[in-house]
Amino acid sequence: MNAITIVIASMCILMIAYRLYGTFMAVKVLKLDDSKPTPAHVLEDGKDYVPTSRWVTFGHHFAAIAAAGPLVGPILAAQFGYLPGLLWLLIGAVIGGAVHDAVVLFASMRKNGQSLSEVAKQELGPVAGFCTGLAMLFIITITMAGLSMVVLHALEKNPWGTFAVGMTIPIAMGVGLYHKKTGNLKGASTIGFTLIMVAVFSGPYIQNTVVGDWLTLDIKTLALALPIYAFFAAALPVWLLLAPRDYLSSFMKIGVFIALIIGVFIINPAIPFPAVTEFVHGGGPILAGPVWPFISITIACGAISGFHAFVGSGTTPKMLDRWSDIKVVGFGAMLVECLVGVMALIAATALHPGDYFAINSTPEVFRTLGMDVVNLPQLSQEIGINLEGRTGGAVTLAVGMTYIFTEIPWFSNLASYFFQFVIMFEAVFILTAIDAGTRVARYLIQDFFGEFYQPLKKVDWLPGSIFASLLACFMWGYLLVSGDIGSIWALFGVSNQLMASIGLIVGATVILKVADKRRYMLTCLVPLAYLYVTVNYAGYWMVKNVYLNPEAAGYSVLNSALSIIMLVLGFIILVTAIKKWRELLEAPSSDLRIDAG
Repeated sequence: MNAITIVIASMCILMIAYRLYGTFMAVKVLKLDDSKPTPAHVLEDGKDYVPTSRWVTFGHHFAAIAAAGPLVGPILAAQFGYLPGLLWLLIGAVIGGAVHDAVVLFASMRKNGQSLSEVAKQELGPVAGFCTGLAMLFIITITMAGLSMVVLHALEKNPWGTFAVGMTIPIAMGVGLYHKKTGNLKGASTIGFTLIMVAVFSGPYIQNTVVGDWLTLDIKTLALALPIYAFFAAALPVWLLLAPRDYLSSFMKIGVFIALIIGVFIINPAIPFPAVTEFVHGGGPILAGPVWPFISITIACGAISGFHAFVGSGTTPKMLDRWSDIKVVGFGAMLVECLVGVMALIAATALHPGDYFAINSTPEVFRTLGMDVVNLPQLSQEIGINLEGRTGGAVTLAVGMTYIFTEIPWFSNLASYFFQFVIMFEAVFILTAIDAGTRVARYLIQDFFGEFYQPLKKVDWLPGSIFASLLACFMWGYLLVSGDIGSIWALFGVSNQLMASIGLIVGATVILKVADKRRYMLTCLVPLAYLYVTVNYAGYWMVKNVYLNPEAAGYSVLNSALSIIMLVLGFIILVTAIKKWRELLEAPSSDLRIDAG
């Protein structure tokens, strides 16, 4: 198997799916009608509700949903071979992810852009609304821990990478200040990107200096530093750090993956990985569980992701200019993210299996696998750091992309620069998600606890903001310090896919009300049935074999409690939804159309 075959076949499948299934969802199922004004027009305020071009909204939505998930998940899942991950990415994105994102966006727009918890409250009742809000709080917390874990292993004892990533903070703030003062977006973009490249190319000169020694940090130090950084980043004005970092990282993400696609077409690397490895039955060094259900838990973003519901019922529904834009923004952006996941899978499986497992396993575990490294010693020497045992996925992606790029003769001597640039590119994107995610967690905490203490609901109340930010950072920071990538990423996968199940439940309810044919709710029920069974079995497996197993590396009573609570919340929401569906199915179709209108 070679990479070009996978890329071309994947692109063709995704384009056909968008043209046929996307149109079916937009015209037949959701019945998108541009004669009706969107919430952006009805509630236009120049701040949150702003009618925006579909392509600008697409860029915002894609940047928000495509964080580290489609990069890391496929890389960790490569443990099972390239075929299981590829199949789940394509099938999951078309049948599940794109449908989920489109229906959640549609459901939120029907309720004037309200959050999914508010939509669930109105569509399914107060119990489902409360459970959805609580589940969202758990999920955003676990998501922050999972994403941060990736940064830890990328920057561990890597002063060059730490310097480059650290410099993006003052650079982004400088870009924000410059743009706010001058309004010159083009100039701010040019200056910001130039300074970032200077930071990357300056890395080698600080490695063996006093500054380099200061920046040679272990995992424990980094695990304490990230929540502290997130607290201040979430408290700063959005325009000062979050927005310019998001803007600059979007350019980098698009540019890097366009370059990777070009590199694959130039080099056409062979895929030395087998289609299926011996670990499909379980016992792997990265993920202990079997290929099912863990392929669908490990690869969340890129196939179907509940985290997208935060965006699809957050900023995006307040920006869409026309209802038909849901097809481009909701359905289309998910398929593009799927392609990002496919490219990440190619970058990982382009490595020799021995090299891949040496990076993603501890040295002690790797010695038990009976594998030999092939290109890793040479790559470690060219890059300038020891690559063995750097679990988490980020290093594997950087090594895989570096391996592909340096096969081009012009770039053969730039391995260290490519590697550190990709590390910085990943970390910047993850930090952007951490900034925004911590801020969202703060809002959720204030909204949830505001039911018991009213002043907390005021987002501009400084003591309440500080309390909520500290609590959010403490919660995901504790998970970060106490976990490992296998257990944390599995916990993230279970919670994320449970959130996607909730999104599909709400979507099925809405479709039952608006569609001409009740069987169209199967567009949500089919992926929901698979996902709900998968997520519950995965949660049960992790609780039994890892979280409550004292001999397992990921032993954690806290993670066990979180998993059980989330699965119970999901069960309550499903039972509530089934009762609602029975009422709707027994009601005359004319009554449903009146309600939908």
